[in-house]
Order: sequence, then C-alpha cells, then structure tokens
Amino acid sequence: MSPNNTPQPAPTAAATDAPSTAELAEAEAALAEITEQKAVRLAKRDRLIGAATTPGGGAYPVSVPVTDTIPAVRARFGDLEPDAVTGVTAGLAGRVVHLRNTGKLCFASLQAGDGSRIQAMVSLGEVGAESLAEWKDLVDLGDHLFVSGEVISSRRGELSIMVTDWQIAAKALLPLPNLHTELSEETRMRSRYLDLIAREQARASVVARSQTIASLRRTFTERNFLEIETPMLQVMHGGASARPFTTHSNAFDTDLYLRIAPELFLKRAVVGGIDRVYEINRNFRNEGADSTHSPEFAMLEAYEAYGDYNSIADLTQTLIQDAALAVSGSHVVTWADGTKFDLGGDWDRIGMYDSLSAAVGYPISPETPLAELQVLADAEGLEIDHPIHGKYVEELWEHFVKGGLTRPTFVMDFPVDTSPLVRGHRQIAGVVEKWDLYVRGFELATGYSELVDPVIQRERFVEQARLAAGGDPEAMRLDEEFLRALEYGMPPTGGMGMGIDRLLMALSGLGIRETILFPLVK
Repeated sequence: MSPNNTPQPAPTAAATDAPSTAELAEAEAALAEITEQKAVRLAKRDRLIGAATTPGGGAYPVSVPVTDTIPAVRARFGDLEPDAVTGVTAGLAGRVVHLRNTGKLCFASLQAGDGSRIQAMVSLGEVGAESLAEWKDLVDLGDHLFVSGEVISSRRGELSIMVTDWQIAAKALLPLPNLHTELSEETRMRSRYLDLIAREQARASVVARSQTIASLRRTFTERNFLEIETPMLQVMHGGASARPFTTHSNAFDTDLYLRIAPELFLKRAVVGGIDRVYEINRNFRNEGADSTHSPEFAMLEAYEAYGDYNSIADLTQTLIQDAALAVSGSHVVTWADGTKFDLGGDWDRIGMYDSLSAAVGYPISPETPLAELQVLADAEGLEIDHPIHGKYVEELWEHFVKGGLTRPTFVMDFPVDTSPLVRGHRQIAGVVEKWDLYVRGFELATGYSELVDPVIQRERFVEQARLAAGGDPEAMRLDEEFLRALEYGMPPTGGMGMGIDRLLMALSGLGIRETILFPLVK
C-alpha cells in the first residue's frame, strides 16, 4: 500500500523511468574511475569497517555519544583566557576542516553545521601511542569526527578540546575543496553542499530564508489569516500570464499542467468563506532564467475579504518590514556587498500613467491612441510583442521610469487589457486597481482589488482566449469551474502575490540563484 492507503498498479517499463543503457554505462564508468586520493580513503574505510567490534561501528557508526554542540560550548566558554582549563568534559562532533599532525601533539579544527569551529588537541599523553597512531593514519580533511575531553584554551587562546577519546563519525571519501580559495559559481550552484561547508554567506542565506518564512507566517497569524494548500498539478493553468510546464498522469490518462499560480484556487476558498487566506508554495513557469527569474520558484499569495488594493499594500509593507526585522534586527538591511538599504517608513505610491507622463513630458492616459504609443516606442527602439495599449504603456513605463526608482515604491493603476483578473478602477476608466511593488529596481510583489463580477470575468477570459488563439503563449484559458465558483458570490477582496526568492534578494542583495538553496542548473 502507498502512504495514502491507495493500491498502486505495478509500474510499467515506461512508468518506472528506468535508466538507459548509456546511463548505466556512465554509472559503471564512475565506479571504475577512482582517483588515487579516493583509493587511499577507501582503504581507510575498509580498515575502519574491518576493525569494528560492533555492526554499528567502523567508518559509519549509527551514532556517537554526543553530549554537547560546538555552538553551545563556544557560547559558554568563548571568553577563556589563554592556557585556561575548565574541568568540564564535553563530547561533541564536527567536520574536520583543518588538520595538522606534528609529533606527539596533533591538531584538528572541527566545524559545526552553522560554521562555528573548535580545536581538537590530540596528545600522546592523553590518548596513548596506539590511539595517536590511528589518528594520524585514519583521520582526513572532511571526515566527521567525534571527540571527548576537557574544554580548555590553548596557549594562543584558542578554545579547544583536550581529547581523551575520539571516533570517526563518517568517513569522507572525497577531499574538501581548498577552503581558503573561493569556489567558482558553477561549483557553488551544482554542489551546494560544498558551498555550505565553505562559505559563511551560503549558510547565512539558508538561515535568513528560514527566518523570513517564519516571519511571514507569524505576521499572517497575528492578522487571523489561515494557511492552506492548493493543487500543484492542475487540469488547466491559470492565475497568471505565463507559459506552463506540461506533464501526463498515467492514472487518469490526461495531460496536466504544473501550477503557475495558486490564485484561482485561493479565490475558491474565499468564495467558500475562508475570508483571510494565504499559501506559500512552489510555482513553475516554462520561461527564461536570469538574475531575477527562475523556472521553479517560491511564491506567497494572500487574499483578504473586504479589503482592496490599498489595504493589501499596507499588509505587504508590514510583511516585508517584519521580515527585515527578523533577519537583520532592523528595517535597514545590509546587503552582501555591504550596501545599506532602508525598508523602513511608509513607502511611496505613484501612478503608472502619471509617472510615465512626467517622464516623457506630456500626458499619456488610457485614451492615448495606440499609434501614438507606437511612435514613442519606435523612437526609443522598443519592440513590443502582441501590440496592445497596455503592453505599450507597461514597456514604456519600464523604459522611462523603472530605473529611477530608488526607494521601495508601489506603482499603482495599470492598463485594463493586461490585467484580466483585476477589478476596474473605481474612478478612472480603462485602468484597474492593481499595483506592482518595486524594490532594488525589480518587481517584488503585485496586488489587486480583485475582480469578483463573474460576468465581467467571463468577458476578460474570452478576450484572453482570443489572444491565445492569436499566438500569445502566456494568455490565460477560460476556466469554467472558476467562473462557476464566482457565480456563487465572492465578497470584495484584496489580493497579493510575492516571490519569496525575490524577497530574499531584497533583504540580502544577492541574485536569485543565491537565494534558492538548490537552483535548477542545466
């Protein structure tokens, strides 16, 4: 039985996705291709296993008698004077990142997962000749090692363990890279585990991401939002203008799409009475990858019944500022390059049409003829795909205005024909109540006064279907099930979506591949 207690059919040859002959040959070749250094370590592994007195011993014991952690010992004894002794025995484990064997006294630097280190001192007088010889013979850089002994401070004032007992916790068969030489970006992205061992910034990014997501959930909980989960596999993609990934369900014998956005399902929840709802999820868009885009990315979406795009902008500002406090202890964050960026205060709100008009020196409005926009775009050398009014306005705005934004800024009131899921502006014809939040020069989040009229929503979907028929691969499809839900009545609602990876970019100053722990690498 499977974990959900549903009987599963025997896998077919196609369903098992078995490795090809070429892949098997490659794997066998990798086994045969053993470097001299790896061969030496394999021999040590075999000796450790052969000398083990219990099945759980040897090169990979099932456990070691850890009583303390390196961070905890450092927190307690980090201020010892040189040559100090404590009388306290600690048993701890870490990875060997420095090793020096000199006569009757050997030294190793052990690193914990958070990057903190402690020195292990192994002396002839404390462990005896046989144990010291085994240390010199069996311990290598990269090994996980357990040591037990008194917590002391060396002559140079380095916090240390004077080892009385030690044990290999996990034998490393491959050597670590040089920790004093920066890893190449290719190595860091493909072998993130090495990056985490070698770089403080890599470890800090993981911690910051965890703190950020915890902060988001805390802020939502304080405001009585409920977190739910929506389908990742969908029979119809929707909720955003994007190219989907497609897959196939053998069980249902039907093609499916990987989620490009959870919006249409979260709105169903609002229809059902979950007035304040959010989801932190994975989305997939079959599009280009660059410094701010990844085909697979983490997304936050939230909907608030009886709110609008103004109230949801207030919420978004609070979410981000709370995250900054959680990560940095301040609204002023420090980026990886040392730059300070202030996320505090109330953020600017500017109109898209107003700011574009100011930039070009004459009025541009929803009534501006398409031909006039085309002339302006041509003069600036801009090529617009699928030429409609809204596309021209947004591309022109990015060309003339976006680069001049330095503070976090909500850009308000978008063209109606590029925002099919948004309520029309309550005062300005041809405009919808939508904002995009720009931080550090890139779009971080977007928010709406949601379109809840099922009749108008159907008209917008039909227009999107025409665009799709005309060749627009990002246009939405007509979703009858979603329209049926709207026909049962959805209250006035404000909604927002924000990229988690981009939020980490705003907090850290790093590129998107640095904020994703395991980014997709070709």
